[in-house]
Amino acid sequence: ALPIPGLAGRMRQGSPRPSGWRASRVTLPVMSKMGELPLDINIQEPRWDQSTFLGRARHFFTVTDPRNLLLSGAQLEASRNIVQNYRAGVVTPGLTEDQLWRAKYVYDSAFHPDTGEKVVLIGRMSAQVPMNMTITGCMLTFYRQTPTVVFWQWVNQSFNAIVNYSNRSGDAPITVGQLGTAYVSATTGAVATALGLKSLTKHLPPLVGRFVPFAAVAAANCINIPLMRQRELQVGIPVTDEQGQRLGHSVAAAKQGIFQVVVSRICMAIPAMAIPPVIMDTLEKKDFLKRRPWLGAPLQVGLVGFCLVFATPLCCALFPQRSSIHVRRLEPELRAQIHEQNPSIEVVYYNKGL
Repeated sequence: ALPIPGLAGRMRQGSPRPSGWRASRVTLPVMSKMGELPLDINIQEPRWDQSTFLGRARHFFTVTDPRNLLLSGAQLEASRNIVQNYRAGVVTPGLTEDQLWRAKYVYDSAFHPDTGEKVVLIGRMSAQVPMNMTITGCMLTFYRQTPTVVFWQWVNQSFNAIVNYSNRSGDAPITVGQLGTAYVSATTGAVATALGLKSLTKHLPPLVGRFVPFAAVAAANCINIPLMRQRELQVGIPVTDEQGQRLGHSVAAAKQGIFQVVVSRICMAIPAMAIPPVIMDTLEKKDFLKRRPWLGAPLQVGLVGFCLVFATPLCCALFPQRSSIHVRRLEPELRAQIHEQNPSIEVVYYNKGL
C-alpha cells in the first residue's frame, strides 16, 4: 500500500471529510486506470462529517428519503455491485464521484450494515416517514374509543418490532422466542399505558386526552427496543478500532447504543405527537371542520407527516451512527484483551443501530 501524497490538496474545496480522517493514514491499496475515479474516496464512512450535528443531519436526510422505497430490486443490486466493487478496488467504467455516493446511500438504505442482508421494505429507514405518518396520524385521530386505541397501538408496535429488528446493531442472531417475547411485551405495555391514561383523563380537558398516545408510544419504546435487541445485551455487539478492525464484543457498548436509540425514538415522536394535537384542537372548534368532519383524519395525518419529514432525520442525528466508547468503560476481559493487543487504543467504535 502506498501513501497518497498531498491528498488534502487534491480534495475539492468544500469536500467533506469523513469522521476520524487523517491525511497521514490514508493509503491507496489499488491504483486506478487513467481517467477513472480514484480509489481514495472513503465510502466506509458517510459523505458528511459525522462529528458534527449538521453533518449527521445531512446524512440522515439522505438515509430517510422516502423516494428510496420506489427503487426496484435491480437498482438496489446495481448499487450494491458498485459499492462492493469499489471497496474491492474495481471502479465501474464511467462512474463519477456523485454516482458513487448515490450508490452508497441506495445500498445503505436497503441493506443491513453488519449482516449485509436486504432489509424488509417497511423495516427500512426510508419507510419511517410514510409509515409513521399514517400510524401516528390514526392514533391521534382515533384516540377516543377503546377498540381503536387497542388496534392502532397494536399496529404501531407491530411496525416498531419490524423496524427495531431490521435496524439492530451487530450480526448476532435472535431466536423466534425472543422476538415473540419482545413483541408481546411491548404491545401489552403500550396498550396498558394507553388505556390506563385514557381512563385517568376522562374528566380532564379534551386536549389532555390527545397526548395519551404519545405517552403510550414513549413507554412502549422503552420496552420494545431493549427487548427486541436483547440478544445484544446478552452477547454484546462488535467493537472496532478507528480503522474498522474488530476487537471483540461488548455488552457495555450495546447498553449505550440501545439507550441512545431509545432517546432518539422518543424525541422523534415529540413533534409529530405534540404539535398536531394542539393545531387540531383549535381547528375542530372552527366552523370549517365542523361542517367537514371527514377532513379531520387526512388533515391530522398530513400534519404528522410534515413534522416527521424533519423530526426523523434530525433526531436520528442526535448521536453518531458510528458511536464511540472509552476502553475503560468496557468489560474487564475485553479491556485487558485490547490493552494486550494495542495498549495505545483509548476509544473503540460500534454501530449503535437505529
